[in-house]
Amino acid sequence: ILKPMQDENRILDRNKNILGAAVLFDPEVNTNEDVAELFESFTPRVLDLNSGSLLADAELSEIGIDLGSYDQRSVINNPDYSEALTSENDPAGIKRRVTYPMVYLVENQDGLETVVLPVNGYGLWGILYGFIALEGDANTVKGLSFYELKETPGLGAEVRNPNWMALWPGKEVYGDNGEVALRVVKGRAAGEQQIDGLSGATLTTQGVDNLIQYWLGDQGYGPFLRRLRES
Repeated sequence: ILKPMQDENRILDRNKNILGAAVLFDPEVNTNEDVAELFESFTPRVLDLNSGSLLADAELSEIGIDLGSYDQRSVINNPDYSEALTSENDPAGIKRRVTYPMVYLVENQDGLETVVLPVNGYGLWGILYGFIALEGDANTVKGLSFYELKETPGLGAEVRNPNWMALWPGKEVYGDNGEVALRVVKGRAAGEQQIDGLSGATLTTQGVDNLIQYWLGDQGYGPFLRRLRES
């Protein structure tokens, strides 16, 4: 009986976190009623991770994806839409990688303004699910937000603390060599490519660092983001 309400609340929470990562939702100013209107600024697209290309409608039909109802988490065990990872190529500890993730674009008259990417990775007690938003340059972090986790309250769960989330905007992802240079470090960060680790939550800190390295690297969104930077 409660499942439809639970599903609706999960979608609402997900969309709020997408907006939050893009710094478009402020819980002190906005309400749940604002989410639908704010979310209209996004254009959802499906990405082929293997090619680094956004899929056109004809390509979506060919592989059986309906943009309006597609849920990448529900197909994670379907080999047509995901692939198993070995321990050598799974630093984020997710075991399977979705082949066709949903990404969210905000565009204006000058071009791409924001790109929001789903990310996940193992922390201390389970998988953290969230979104990272980048500026239109596909390199500068706009925000990071987690909508589902199993971390310890007051320790690893501080990844949802607004003060820690506020450390991310303005950080640069890639170094001069094109490799992921953004790191979550133990202790105090230094420079524009480091984030303070969480005090007393070493494994959660490492988990967030691992998922950033994985998803923004060549096995994740790296090829897609490289295309955006080059264009």
